Order: sequence, then structure tokens, then C-alpha cells
Amino acid sequence: MKKFIWIGIVSFLLGIVASGYIFLYLPERQAARNSNFATPDVPLSSSLNAAPASLSPEVQTNLDFVAIADKVGPAVVMIVSERVEKVKGFGFEDQMPFDDFWERFFGRPQERQREQEYRSQAQGTGCLLSEDGYLLTNYHIVENAVELVVTALNGEEYKAKVIGTDPRTDLALLKVEAKGLPFAVLGDSGQLKVGEWVLAIGNPYGLEHSVTSGIVSAKGRQLGLGGNVPEYQDFIQTDAAINRGNSGGPLVNMKGEVVGITSNIFSPSGGSIGLGFAIPSNMARKVVTQLKEKGRVIRGRIGVSIKPTPLTEDDKDAFKLKDKNGALISGVEKGSPAERAGLQKYDVVVEVNGEKVKDSNDLKLKIANIEPGKKVDVKVVREGKEQTFTVTVEELDPAEAKVEAKTSDKDLGFTVRELTPTLARRYGLETQEGLIITQVRRYSEADRKGLAAADIILEVNRKKIATVDELERMMAKFESGQAIILLVRREQDGDSIDRIVTLRVP
Repeated sequence: MKKFIWIGIVSFLLGIVASGYIFLYLPERQAARNSNFATPDVPLSSSLNAAPASLSPEVQTNLDFVAIADKVGPAVVMIVSERVEKVKGFGFEDQMPFDDFWERFFGRPQERQREQEYRSQAQGTGCLLSEDGYLLTNYHIVENAVELVVTALNGEEYKAKVIGTDPRTDLALLKVEAKGLPFAVLGDSGQLKVGEWVLAIGNPYGLEHSVTSGIVSAKGRQLGLGGNVPEYQDFIQTDAAINRGNSGGPLVNMKGEVVGITSNIFSPSGGSIGLGFAIPSNMARKVVTQLKEKGRVIRGRIGVSIKPTPLTEDDKDAFKLKDKNGALISGVEKGSPAERAGLQKYDVVVEVNGEKVKDSNDLKLKIANIEPGKKVDVKVVREGKEQTFTVTVEELDPAEAKVEAKTSDKDLGFTVRELTPTLARRYGLETQEGLIITQVRRYSEADRKGLAAADIILEVNRKKIATVDELERMMAKFESGQAIILLVRREQDGDSIDRIVTLRVP
């Protein structure tokens, strides 16, 4: 009997030991094998099957945000722009109830608002691109600036001058007089991948050298036109926090290269909601090169109007297209390169020099990047059949210049552009030479004498004039107080009226 009791006791104890082994020891080991925290040698990605079991040394280095911030941070500067703003104020006559009198007897409403000037400050970010002080920022930061102060990471302040601006891409190239400055390198934005890590460095709300991280959310974004959005758009979208003051700062990849220049945000509240947009470095590089060499950006055009929205399924069927890629021509300018080459309204452009055209914005960028005077092969679909035309590209924007001598006291208050046959055709003018007025400053001598935008200056002091240089040379010889005789033509409703205008040099 005792023998059976001992067998039972031993069996009971062995059962307890076995239960402890099963319920305590084995689950702990199993949990250790499945837990990334218990076994730091196993990377997180291995449990997600999203990457190899171990990260390469190169990838580990590229994920070092600290090293990248240390590398690029010293090349990032704060820019304070003092600018002159013009606003309309109200005069004493606002209190006078004579508006109907002016309209009835003079054919126009009484001028009630007067332009006033005041100074304000704008703040943004820039990125040094060379050791001798060239730096890149946004155009809207330096617009109307009378003074630009650049502050480096080490606290050094420099006065900057504008080398050139390009409102069409919202970029500006500045220069400070210094040597041995830290600078960043423009990378290849074409190699960026959606989902790739990027850092944004800038001065949001004056908080100097703030670094934020995020990923590339999308590429090739178009935001439409209006407000501060530039005409040429190929934005990189990122969720790295970008706020006011970040404008003009670099977007940096994990190699420490600048792949974008932050420009816009989308935000109902005015703060970052993860929708930031940067100008690609490949676009910026082309602009910087031309601004440095020529002071302005030269682009091509062929003289067509394009449907601004992407092609639809209905467009594909109506124009007998293979797919929805391409740009629909809605108009061709008379006498333009496109007309001379044979392009027509309703043609759908599908290729430029053998490269596929995705949409209207893609076509605009491709043509703009072609040097004026070069020939380009444009493939179109016309009534379901592909045809190729050779078009000679012309310049989009001839240079403008102010009509003023070296001293501002001779400024007559208007801006002109040389009138060429191409420009005349673009604006439907019969006159094809002279100087066309592009802007008249209010309350200036020109404004008081009735000059207006689109007036054409044919002669100055009885001498025919055709170039801005000729006019500037003449202005340099005029004395303060001297009267100048202009022969001015105004084309309106198909009629041309010549008149003589006398202006007195201020």
C-alpha cells in the first residue's frame, strides 16, 4: 500500500514540474523569439518582411539625420528683406458727395484713392551654393526689396545683392561678399523616389535653423495658378513640417544633397498640415546657371494655347487617341513658329523631340527648356493620325528695361520693351518697331501726361528710336528740367492714333 502512495506522490510532483515547464518556461522563450525588444540583434523590418534581415552600413549611414543636419545646416541662412509696399489710401475728397458730378461731366469716376508707400519686412531662408557667397532663395522673399540682410549659422551678418530673379519659378539668386563660406550641393531631383526620407531646414516664424523630417509624398505636383504660385510647376510634395519662414530653404535627401527649394504650403490654418511643396533641384539648377551668366532666364515658346486641364476619357475618344497622354492645342497665334510649321487648333501634341508629353504642363516645361532658335520635332495626333512638324523655337520673354538714367532723379516713370515683329503679332499690333510701354507708375510725369501701358514710342526729340539702349543713351544726356518730345502711337479698336507728348525731366 505504501508503495502505491509513494508512486502517487512522485507522479504528482513530476506533474507539477512538467506543468511549470510548459506554462512558464516555454512561453517565455517563445515570446523572446517573437519580440523585437527582447532581441535587439533582430531588426524590426525582419518581422514585417519589408527588408532584408540586416541593414547595410550604407543605409544605416544614410538614415543618420544628425550627420546630415551637421553637414548642410551651416550652408542655410536667414534672409530679412526690407521692402517698399504701395497701398491705396483715401484723401479728403472721399468725404465729398460729388462722385456723380465727375462721372456725368468728365466721363470717368473721380480718383478717390491715392497710392502711399510704406516699408515692411519679410523673412525667409536661403541656401549657400558656393564658397564665394552665391545663394538661392525664393523670388517672393526678395520681391520689391530695397535691402537684404543675410545671417549665417555662426551669427555673421552680410548685405546681399540680387544677381537675378525668375518669378515664373519663384526663384532668386543672391550674392554676399565673403570667401570660404560653407555651401551645399544641388543633387539630382530626378532620382528622388516617393517614400524617400528628406529633411527640411529653415527659419519658421523666426526660429533659426529648425530641422524637420518627412518623406517625399509625391512628385510632379501642379497647384494651379493664382496667389504666390509660380507659372512653371513641377513640385516635390513632402510631409516634412514647412511653415512661414521656411520659404527658400533646402529640402535635403539622405546623401546630404539639396533636392528641392521649399516654396509653398497648403494650409487652411496657415501652419503645417503635412502638405509642403518644393521646387525640384533640377529646375533650380537651370535657373541658377542662367541667372548667374545672364542675369535673367531665357525660355522658348512656339506660340500655341493649350487646354490647361489633363485630357479625359471623352477627349481620348473624340480625338482618336491611344491613351490620355498629350496636350490639346486650343489656339495658334498668327505668324507664330507653330503656325509657320503647320500646327493647327485641335492637334494633340504627344511627343517633343521623341519624348512623350504627359499633359499641358509637361509640354510647357519641355518647350521652355529649348534654346530659342533651335528646331524641335513636334509629333501630334490630327484626326486620329500621327504627324510630325519641325518648329523653330523663339524666345518667350525679350528683356525689359526701365527708362531712366543712372540717377533716379531722371526717372520719367515708365517701363518699356523693344517692340519686335514677334511681339507685335503676339499682341495683335500693326506697328512692328519702336518701344512699347509695359508699365506706367501712378503720379509720375508720364502718368500726368496721359501715357499708358501698350502705347508705342516711335521717336524721341524727332529721332526715330528702336532699342532700349538708344533711349538710355539719350536719357543720360538730358538735363534736369529739360523738356523732351515723344512721338507716341496708340492702337485701339483697329485704329492707330499718333500724338506728340512733351515730358519734363524731373
